[in-house]
Amino acid sequence: MAASKVGRNAGRFAVERLNPKKAANGRVPVIYDRRVSSGLVGHLAGAINGRGVARGTSFLKDSMGQQIFAKGIRILANPHRKRGLGSRPFDGEGLPTKRRAIIDDGVLTTWLLDLASARQLKLAPTGNGSQGSPSNFYLEKGKLSPDALIADIKSGLYITDLIGFGVNGVTGDYSRGAAGFLIEKGEITRPVSEITIAGNLKDMLMGIEAVGADAYNYGAKTTGSVLVNRMKVAGS
Repeated sequence: MAASKVGRNAGRFAVERLNPKKAANGRVPVIYDRRVSSGLVGHLAGAINGRGVARGTSFLKDSMGQQIFAKGIRILANPHRKRGLGSRPFDGEGLPTKRRAIIDDGVLTTWLLDLASARQLKLAPTGNGSQGSPSNFYLEKGKLSPDALIADIKSGLYITDLIGFGVNGVTGDYSRGAAGFLIEKGEITRPVSEITIAGNLKDMLMGIEAVGADAYNYGAKTTGSVLVNRMKVAGS
């Protein structure tokens, strides 16, 4: 991207965020901007790490083969993607890697297993050693633009920044500071900050109603904008 375009975008983002207000308390739909939605995929990756599952310290420890997303949601792990930051033909333990559908039509199909966790769980390793690390997670994009997602919301939030790490991997409880924009009658109306969004990751993952068509690569994760149907918001 040209330096001039980077500068214009930075200036526009800064001006749009001037004079933010707090949001009212309530339960509303929340859209995660594509630059922060990768965090949800990251929480999933941590929860299906075989070592955590074997220790019983994951909120998804009993969810293999179950519907944990809405139907139609698909998340791939592709360690063979060309020029991907997580690409590798072999894992850290020398086992071959392969492309997998981690979530298929909303169903959790596998853990991320290294040799040790595979032995504990009496399963075959998945080529995710060591530490069960994921590689090139891809949340399949939807058909709607962010503007189209926003247009269907009467009252909600569009989140562009997250603060802190208030996530409990054992229970799935989620609470983070956030900033972004208020959505009213299908339009972004004003910036908001100093708010907290909260929920439980099990409910949040199942509550993903739509994924935007604006796929964005962030490290070894690729996601678009994500609409979660209902979250607690505290701002006043």
